[in-house]
Amino acid sequence: MPDHHAADYSNLECEQPDDTAWTVERIRALGPWTDIATVAEIFGLSRATAYELAKRGQFPIAVLRFGSRYRVPVAAILAALHLPVGDEHPPPPAT
Repeated sequence: MPDHHAADYSNLECEQPDDTAWTVERIRALGPWTDIATVAEIFGLSRATAYELAKRGQFPIAVLRFGSRYRVPVAAILAALHLPVGDEHPPPPAT
């Protein structure tokens, strides 16, 4: 009879750094604009939710619509995440 309390860790991989994590540098590397699917990933939203919010005009940051395509300024993403938009330093916290 197998021991159900014994864990078999032979198939688990060692945790590796997440190369797909969204860093400030990676967000800036997107260029001046990106698409809704990418923004959804950055903010942890499903793609469907992001498109639905954009369609209803309820997306939490600026979304521009060009025909059937949505574009989001990368500066708006950085600002929403309270990250420096350019090379400037972040503003000091409000007191």
